[in-house]
Amino acid sequence: MPGHFEPLPGGGAAVALDEVEISIIRSLAVQLLELIGPGPAEGAGDPLAELFAEGPSEPPADPVLKRLFPDAYRDPEQAPASPGKAEEQRAHSAEFRRYTENDLRAGKRDNALAVIRSLDELAATGGGGAVLKLSPEESKRWLGALNDLRLAIGSRLEIVDEDDTDDLYRLPDEDPRKPMVMAYLWLGGLQETLVSTLLP
Repeated sequence: MPGHFEPLPGGGAAVALDEVEISIIRSLAVQLLELIGPGPAEGAGDPLAELFAEGPSEPPADPVLKRLFPDAYRDPEQAPASPGKAEEQRAHSAEFRRYTENDLRAGKRDNALAVIRSLDELAATGGGGAVLKLSPEESKRWLGALNDLRLAIGSRLEIVDEDDTDDLYRLPDEDPRKPMVMAYLWLGGLQETLVSTLLP
């Protein structure tokens, strides 16, 4: 079980984590929360206002947030659209973003918080490391958070396609990106094994 998730009888998943691994995942999840930011009406105490709050219409400036919240009506793989079509796509994307980004942010925030809470509970059980056991619902939240963490790190590493990932394996140990690369690859392994526990 070390280093990878295994299915639990009756559903859910388990993974053995040591103190360093717990600390790394928790730290990354906290950084992700800080990047996503607080909710639009946090602290206001008005659920109705939060329900109808409109989000931003422009894409975020930060490249990581652009990766986490991409435009809905633009395919980066396709050739650039004609000026008229591009303007239409921008308008549709702005409208879509205005009504969906707050909910997307809330979901990503909830997933990161679920990771932090489960790791805090695990750390409270005693020193060393421990076996983290997740329910099927918790597994889905973890999967979402692991995906977001990998997207964030991949964006910082400027990973666009599989060839970029292959190049990372050949980085020399003295390269300052090496720790981030190791985290990216390790989280990928966790994500892949967690996916396998959720398959029927």
